Amino acid sequence: MISTSRCFALAAKVKTLGCLVAAALLLASCASKPPVSLVTPVAKPLPLKPLQHQEPVRGVWLTTVSRLDWPPVASVNISNAASRIRQQQAALKHKLDNLKSLGINTVFFQVKPDGTALWASKILPWSDTLTGKIGADPGYDPLQFMLDEAHKRGIKVHAWFNPYRVSTNTKPSTVAELNRTLSDRPPSVFVLHRDWIRTSGERFVLDPGIPEVRDWITSIVAEVVSRYAVDGVQFDDYFYTETPASRINDSETFQQYGQGFAAKADWRRNNTEQLIEQVSRTIKQLKPEVEFGVSPAGVWRNRSFDPAGSDTRGAAAYDESFADTRKWVQQGLLDYIAPQLYWPFARDAARYDVLAKWWADVVRPTHTRLYIGVALYKVGEFSKKEPDWTINGGVPELKKQLDLNESLPQINGTILFREDHLNQPQTQEAVRYLRSRWGN
Repeated sequence: MISTSRCFALAAKVKTLGCLVAAALLLASCASKPPVSLVTPVAKPLPLKPLQHQEPVRGVWLTTVSRLDWPPVASVNISNAASRIRQQQAALKHKLDNLKSLGINTVFFQVKPDGTALWASKILPWSDTLTGKIGADPGYDPLQFMLDEAHKRGIKVHAWFNPYRVSTNTKPSTVAELNRTLSDRPPSVFVLHRDWIRTSGERFVLDPGIPEVRDWITSIVAEVVSRYAVDGVQFDDYFYTETPASRINDSETFQQYGQGFAAKADWRRNNTEQLIEQVSRTIKQLKPEVEFGVSPAGVWRNRSFDPAGSDTRGAAAYDESFADTRKWVQQGLLDYIAPQLYWPFARDAARYDVLAKWWADVVRPTHTRLYIGVALYKVGEFSKKEPDWTINGGVPELKKQLDLNESLPQINGTILFREDHLNQPQTQEAVRYLRSRWGN
């Protein structure tokens, strides 16, 4: 990379030779060169693949972990199975009708919230979100039901996976419930492969550094893609998810598999990249038309750490989650990337417009589509640091974000986090605005 000061020095030298035009051209070429990352070599530009005409994504994440969006919490306590099924299915159909009226055309449906499944899996036990008990057959296939009902309404469905989470807590009652699956078919990975399990962020997680773990996760994705008519597959940002008080103890794994890496951080990033590459390749071998995407944290790296990073001061995926998301785009491993840009225009440490434009520049020379994750969950909620979310019901901020997304040709859509916030009192002004903007 030619530094800015070196550009001006060279231009001055050219100018003294009387080549004013050459000087101007040299300065222009220096200024237009993208910054070179300190950590990720600039990948050879991929040959552009013509994208099929596709309407912009107007999406929403529908969360099932802890029953945040669906199924209804009360339905789990219904003792009569037929009544429980009717209530859960009616609730989902009602949500899809509402989404259709809002103009939503894609639902990102959380089918693997932890180490359990919301489809009839031969690898994972049934999710307790459906019945209150891990491994209990809910009496219907929620993923198939979602696909049937969504496709009937012209809405696409992307199966959303949390790849490494096994449980949402480490309580003794959770351990006991996981242990009780030993006689189930299939049992939980917690008892089947106890040596794969670590504790991180007060949760049980799989160790991403173990090759068999990555193979196992890939097989789970393959099961869904091969058996169901999903339109896409998405991983969220939970790769290495740690807190200062609860970090993954992967020292022995690093000792066993980390040969050739001077730093554990580089080895971890390589593990994550291997998973992404393996899953991407598997999906394309099974069904090339199924899209594969990732929804990472909004900041790849901050410019203070890397000249190719964004002008932000936020937690960075590269350094915090050990995910080199920019590299995955450059290497063509993803059909789309959906960074979570959960801040307003006025949040100086991570401005929405700064990050949206940064990501637009990243995808520009590639064939990876860019969808932007927007913080619907903040709309109408008071915040000293982000007061814009409550001004006029959050509509002006939401409008600015959608306007920017539609003004940049590299941005192919918007995804709202998350579905149940469409039903909250504090978001109703914004919901009316969305219906007037997107609705039929």
